[in-house]
Amino acid sequence: MIRITRLNGSSLVINALLIERIETTPDTVIRLTTGNQYVVRESSDEIQSRAVAFLRSLRGNSNSAPFAQISRVIR
Repeated sequence: MIRITRLNGSSLVINALLIERIETTPDTVIRLTTGNQYVVRESSDEIQSRAVAFLRSLRGNSNSAPFAQISRVIR
């Protein structure tokens, strides 16, 4: 989950796993796989950073993650 800020200043937490795409037109628009879209204050780079951090947090300790061995082979 990542926290974003709408243009009106209100905060919202969205599931980063549902992000389909992020557009910059010049406002940043997040489109979810559910069909919802949000116009936010954050840049697309900031949203990407938060989403990556969230996804990494799901992995937990890389030594105990079930796909850690696979990722070592791929590297």
